[in-house]
Amino acid sequence: MSKKELSVEQTHELLNTLKTRFEKNMSRHKDIEWAKVEEKLIGRYEKFWVLNEMEVTGGEPDVVDFDKETGEYIFYDCSAESPKGRRSICYDQEGLESRKEHQPENNAIDMAAMMGVELLTEEQYRFLQQLGKFDTKTSSWIVTPPEIRKLGGAIFGDRRYDHVFVYHNGAQSYYAARAFRGLLRV
Repeated sequence: MSKKELSVEQTHELLNTLKTRFEKNMSRHKDIEWAKVEEKLIGRYEKFWVLNEMEVTGGEPDVVDFDKETGEYIFYDCSAESPKGRRSICYDQEGLESRKEHQPENNAIDMAAMMGVELLTEEQYRFLQQLGKFDTKTSSWIVTPPEIRKLGGAIFGDRRYDHVFVYHNGAQSYYAARAFRGLLRV
């Protein structure tokens, strides 16, 4: 078994967790059947590994959409608050290196790449917020446009006062209540 592969038991347990979450949150995926999602997952060991990374870091991945063009199911981190196992990180390596002291242990861009997920874009983050109330006490880094990043900034989203906000910080910033949300296509 390679490092990026789960045991049969781990795969079975994760599949049960995903199925239970899917069935408890049908409003997130009204026209999607679990049997078809499971069929797409079976034998895709690398996808199970990524979903497990999302799960063990507190992301609570769930199916939120189906891409008709590619035939892929799309999983987002659907934890109510930003994933606990990914908090206290700055936006990217450049931001991390720009800190003279008190550097965080990681950054959102590299951590997402190591996990095998994509960071949500602003559009995807707003789509997620239509499916429920997320980040009411926390915030999540989202993909920052190059023109903002070039000037040292990075953007994040949250929900306050029953409204979704997208705002900015320096890319070197990190907070105990900020992580990132990812997506996986299967």
